Amino acid sequence: SLDSPFLGAARTRQGRCPCTPPKGMIPFGNLFCCRYRFTGAGAAMVAAYLLPFLILRKDESNSMRCVIQRVTRASVEVEGELVSQIKDGFMVLLGVGEDDAESDARYCADKIAGLRVFEDADDKINLSIKDVGGSVLLVSQFTLLGDARHGRRPSFSHAARPELAEPLCDMVRDLLIAQGVPVLTGRFRTHMKVDLLNDGPVTILLDSKRNF
Repeated sequence: SLDSPFLGAARTRQGRCPCTPPKGMIPFGNLFCCRYRFTGAGAAMVAAYLLPFLILRKDESNSMRCVIQRVTRASVEVEGELVSQIKDGFMVLLGVGEDDAESDARYCADKIAGLRVFEDADDKINLSIKDVGGSVLLVSQFTLLGDARHGRRPSFSHAARPELAEPLCDMVRDLLIAQGVPVLTGRFRTHMKVDLLNDGPVTILLDSKRNF
């Protein structure tokens, strides 16, 4: 509450609303009412008070997540059957969140196609998978949306339902193919065994909401 003793000593009240804070003042008060401005130690106190809530709010926004590994080989087996196999390229594990949409799929596909993590003639990491003619092995993995912050058993409640996740995984595949990147996939909703040889190692994490 703005009337609490904790905040009362740190605030100054201005008569007009809305108003522009004077030079040097930090408008944390705008989160409640633009008539309140906090300065100095008061601003620090407000920031410390709000930070946990801002972090929780950010975490509540789900996103499409990718683990991208540069590989010299990768394969997927289902019940002893070799489903897909590639040589040089990317092994991509893809996790779809419950709030994801086409824009998330496009972001991830564009990043995967454009990442410059392959060596050029000068042995510098400077080339994309399209530049080197590599392939992608794309495997859906809902456990990337696991939340292990509380207790020891991860919660997967923010992972998308299969009826949403599968079309978005297919969309990422199709968008990559449209950019000239060969793509093979795992088999959705099966128990898969993934084998790969990470080259480098090089591993990149992607998040469609740019949380990391």
